[in-house]
Amino acid sequence: MSEKDYQFSYKTYLLSEANEKDKALIESAFQCRTNAYVPYSHFGVGAAILLDNGQIVLGNNQENAAYPSGLCAERTALFYAKANYPEAKIIKIAISGDHMEHPKGEITTPCGNCRQALLEYECTQGSPITVLCVSSKGKVLEIPSVKNLLPFCFDFFYD
Repeated sequence: MSEKDYQFSYKTYLLSEANEKDKALIESAFQCRTNAYVPYSHFGVGAAILLDNGQIVLGNNQENAAYPSGLCAERTALFYAKANYPEAKIIKIAISGDHMEHPKGEITTPCGNCRQALLEYECTQGSPITVLCVSSKGKVLEIPSVKNLLPFCFDFFYD
């Protein structure tokens, strides 16, 4: 039997401490969240992806009465980015989520499906995707790689 430790790094800080580029990306996620279609959960999520060509791609969650036909904000943005900019690498994704009527101000992180989808793109592009999870009250959790969000992941693409 062997025992190993799994460790990763992350940062937490206030939005006011972020650099200007990250603030703009986060603001895009905030704004996109306001247009989420969430008549059932009332929990809106916005995602903003920064590509290496400078483009920012947006997505928000889209619910549907025929659950699970809806789609998360992260995958909405991710799939749009790869459909329209197939050669571009993803540098960062900012994610903001909260209840639209009763905000709690907690940090929202991607669900397991979104983590796996993001991880596959990180693997195929051969460079990390930084994840910025931001609360509606301006708390930021910065994770330097999607792999850190999904320990013991289905890692077909990793060595």
